Amino acid sequence: MSGRPAYLAVDWGTTNRRAYAITADGAVVDSLQDDRGVLALAPGDYPVSVAALRQRLGADTIIASGMVGSSRGWREAPYVDVPAGLEQLAAATLEAAPGVHIVPGVALRNGKRPDVMRGEEIQVLGAIRTGAAPPTALFCQPGTHNKWIETAGGAITTFTTVMTGEVFALLGAHGVLAGMLDGAVTDGAAFRRGLRRGIASQNLVATLFEVRAGVLLERLAPSEAAAYASGILIGADVATREDLGRRPVHVLGGGPLGVLYAVAITEAGGTPVVVPDGSATAGIHAIWSYRA
Repeated sequence: MSGRPAYLAVDWGTTNRRAYAITADGAVVDSLQDDRGVLALAPGDYPVSVAALRQRLGADTIIASGMVGSSRGWREAPYVDVPAGLEQLAAATLEAAPGVHIVPGVALRNGKRPDVMRGEEIQVLGAIRTGAAPPTALFCQPGTHNKWIETAGGAITTFTTVMTGEVFALLGAHGVLAGMLDGAVTDGAAFRRGLRRGIASQNLVATLFEVRAGVLLERLAPSEAAAYASGILIGADVATREDLGRRPVHVLGGGPLGVLYAVAITEAGGTPVVVPDGSATAGIHAIWSYRA
């Protein structure tokens, strides 16, 4: 086993960037994380930024995924249609500059509704590659835009994007709930009450107004309003899935939001399985292996 990196794997998101120096056998030997996401860079900034990554982490070839390949990033890598597996993604990478390959996202283009993703596909397929999830599975990837992703035979077949986190942020910044949602959001009594209301809700926008009314009528402590509102939104999100009881739900990401979704999935009658970190680098390593 050599400790010399063969290439750099870069998870290049909207606000953050994570880069890993990876050997030919898939070992991570160095890494960095910074705030040089696509919102911090103009198209002309990328060559300098890439040169700095190469110098810092010690390899020339770069496989990048995420929003760097979007219309807001460096170069737009066209979406691959479902069903999409690692081989399809590897074949469709875009060479943005010599030695820099951008992984395309995945699209639902021809069905009843359109949807797109960039970056999540690498984590899903990487989890399957490592054996952390079976080839045919249901995934939940919490985030600003939560994703429900279904796979069959190791390929992504369909998915749904839910703007749960963004709606929570917008409610906290604008409208009648502004200033009420600044408290901590953790698993506790208030969050679980909100979960139950969200899961049972037939009218989400009416249920959300209960947050304001509850505080004004002293039925909800102001310090609990954020957790309660988050519970409502996440509860309504998981309640849209009618298949939670039929198979495990593989939750990508074990951070605080992943914990909340795991609690919500259990409350809604499902069985969450938290996928350990490392699936993104495993997915990118598979892309590199197909191209090498």
